[in-house]
Amino acid sequence: MCADRLSVYDAIRLRRDVRAEFTGDVVDDAVLWRILDAAHRAPSVGNSQPWDFVVVQDPATLRRFAGHVADKRREFRDGLPPDRAEVFAPIKIEGIVESGTGIVVTHDDARGGPHVLGRATVPETGVYSTVLAIQNLWLAATAERIGVGWVSFYDEGFLRELVGIPEGVRPVAWLCLGPVEEFQRVPDLERFGWRERRPLEAAVHRETFGA
Repeated sequence: MCADRLSVYDAIRLRRDVRAEFTGDVVDDAVLWRILDAAHRAPSVGNSQPWDFVVVQDPATLRRFAGHVADKRREFRDGLPPDRAEVFAPIKIEGIVESGTGIVVTHDDARGGPHVLGRATVPETGVYSTVLAIQNLWLAATAERIGVGWVSFYDEGFLRELVGIPEGVRPVAWLCLGPVEEFQRVPDLERFGWRERRPLEAAVHRETFGA
């Protein structure tokens, strides 16, 4: 165990959706592999392991995706009421080129065959498993002091074509990953006044919802 890595609780508290703090350096291959190994160790329904990870570091591909995301950002901004558009204007939504590495996390609902143990009555547990892999990845990266940013301003068809995702497999996330100057102590959406965090007391119910 490396002494300068964070505990899981420290990583949870420090984890941020990183946008503007990437150094521009590319993550070291050994560190990247440790982070992907942590993601691949996530629990999954019926041990189906429905995820795959496409590592993208070609600068031309990163620039192409960044241009597409910028177009989607403008579309979102143009659909906002004027007051919300003003709040949104300074918020950076991606660090695709700056991070130097994109990880496209995909989900294959057919992985594990037609009878996945535990998915019969709640089919969404398949994609929940893939999201757990993303959470493992994010916390492992934070423990390594590597930043992660989840990009969600894109058309699925564009991303599918960009990295060659086959039919039947869906992209769940584009994650920007790279070394950072620092982790912000307050999440960007709180800092810029988009939305405040709910207190824990408002989210915990005992015995019945609302109690």
